[in-house]
Amino acid sequence: MSDSLRLLPLDIDLETKTVLKQLARSHRALAELKGVAVTIPNEGILINTLALQEAKDSSAIENIITTQDELFRSNSASREFVTIDAKEVLFYSDALRYGFEQVREKGLLTNNLILEMQSMIEENSAGFRKLPGTALKNNATGEVVYSPPQDPQEVIVLMTNLERFMNDDAVCDWDPLVKMAVIHHQFESIHPFYDGNGRTGRIVNILYLVQQDLLKIPVLYLSRYINQNKADYYRFLQAVRENDNAWEDWVLFILVGVEQTSRETIALIEAIKQLMMVVKGKMRSELPKIYSQDLLNNLFRHPYTKIEFVVDELQVHRNTATRYLDELVKAEILSKHRLGKDNYYINDALFDLLLNVGKSAGGES
Repeated sequence: MSDSLRLLPLDIDLETKTVLKQLARSHRALAELKGVAVTIPNEGILINTLALQEAKDSSAIENIITTQDELFRSNSASREFVTIDAKEVLFYSDALRYGFEQVREKGLLTNNLILEMQSMIEENSAGFRKLPGTALKNNATGEVVYSPPQDPQEVIVLMTNLERFMNDDAVCDWDPLVKMAVIHHQFESIHPFYDGNGRTGRIVNILYLVQQDLLKIPVLYLSRYINQNKADYYRFLQAVRENDNAWEDWVLFILVGVEQTSRETIALIEAIKQLMMVVKGKMRSELPKIYSQDLLNNLFRHPYTKIEFVVDELQVHRNTATRYLDELVKAEILSKHRLGKDNYYINDALFDLLLNVGKSAGGES
């Protein structure tokens, strides 16, 4: 079957009474998250730890399954990866952080940026689809459930239209959270790439919230929510392709996800802050000679830290960094582990906190 997509904005009233009621709740939760996120002393702590959780959960939707341990023992900067899946997750995390830096600097979410991020995720520069034959199939039955636009020129027209819809607020006066729901649906339906559409589209979600100043840093990630409600996600996504009357259910699904995920993330950030205060008190009382806010931040930016991380971030000699970490081990703030030639120092309390945030399962491309 061939499915044609319309240009945005749609001539449909998406802001129904039910949607408006949920919008109020979603915006309240999101505003609270925005406020709580900036109370962490170093934004890199949240960007590093939460971006990696999102990368893990978003990749799990594509059946790219890895563990926290494999991720923290890998290092994309030095191209050291414990598993292939860990490499894919870390590339996703790098793409997300790169996209955030670009949107924060330029205030735009462009097709060029989307192409760059997808290229980072997939390690290729194939660009938008140029060949026909792409179809989304039911994993169980093999039945084609949706055929995205096949003509490469149509893909470009639709993506150009989507780019304008994202960046020119004069095009449409819908609430930005409603627009995010529409953007996500349109992007997934255009399916502009041969691979990596789902992961790229989920990065676009969070960057759009940053671009709209609904968040200062990228800390709201819907992938865990999508994983937990995957059957509904795909059902609502497909229903809109077949029937305009299905938009309300799709928009509500995304808005409820924003509210629920905001509240879960607020609780996680508060738990990280509390843990930082406990570790700070222990360092000040038991290790006053080595305590510094920079060292504390390092332990929370990297649940698995290494001597090199301390050397780079605190600008200290390697011997000094080693002494700091060994003293933290003696104080039972960190635990020391050997992997090959390297020592890893694990912030076990933070690692356990992130491990228990939620369990996710896998899915489709």
